[in-house]
Amino acid sequence: MKQASTLFLKITLIVVGGSTLAFCIFAIPSISKGVGTEWPDLAYLKYPILIGGYLTAIPFFIALYQAFKLLTYIDKNTAFSEASVKALKYIKYCGIAMSVLYLAGMPILIQIADADDAPGAVGFGMLFAVAPLVVSVFAAVLQKLLQNAIDIKSENDLIV
Repeated sequence: MKQASTLFLKITLIVVGGSTLAFCIFAIPSISKGVGTEWPDLAYLKYPILIGGYLTAIPFFIALYQAFKLLTYIDKNTAFSEASVKALKYIKYCGIAMSVLYLAGMPILIQIADADDAPGAVGFGMLFAVAPLVVSVFAAVLQKLLQNAIDIKSENDLIV
């Protein structure tokens, strides 16, 4: 049962990673070009949108890889190890980095929302900034719990 659930999660990670890669290859350049054609006065935002989109993809793929490694540790029955704690630490840092990058891009989104007269776009952008932060906090909690479990396990190993 455990192998089937981790296999399902690994397949899900691969699908999410592939979808995100396709988004990076096709959608980000299209969005970047579209801003310049839709609003000519905002054409100077073409490259910041392109760079920002790709910069936020880097920590996303790192976190995805670390999640895949974590599932591999679970498959090998080494979930309660320092390697798992390290993977959760990287996921936490990647979530924080993504949130910071999305928040740094909010002024660009505010300019586009102002030009399009779409105030809801800013709220939608905030959702993109908060979601990785929630994942980061969850990873931090799991990291702390796992570290405590490892410490208790090592104490018990010394007693026996």
